[in-house]
Amino acid sequence: MTEILFPPMSENDPNAEGVVSTWFVADGDEVQEGDLIAEVAVDKADMELVAPHAGTITLLVAEEQPVTQNSPIAVVT
Repeated sequence: MTEILFPPMSENDPNAEGVVSTWFVADGDEVQEGDLIAEVAVDKADMELVAPHAGTITLLVAEEQPVTQNSPIAVVT
C-alpha cells in the first residue's frame, strides 16, 4: 500500500491547505504507474498527480474538500 500525499506548498506554514480540483479516476479503479490520477489546486497554481505504481486506487478525499499539505488523499494497493 502506498499513500498519495497532497503536495507540499509552503515550508513556512505546515498547515497550508489546497483542494483536489479534479479526480481523473474513481474509487476502486485500476491504475498503471504514471497514470494521471488528479489535479490539485494550491494558491494560484494547479499541479497534476500521477500514480506511483500499478494497483487499485482508493480515494480518501472528495473534490474541493480542503486538504492540509502532506496529508494522504488516496492510496494505491
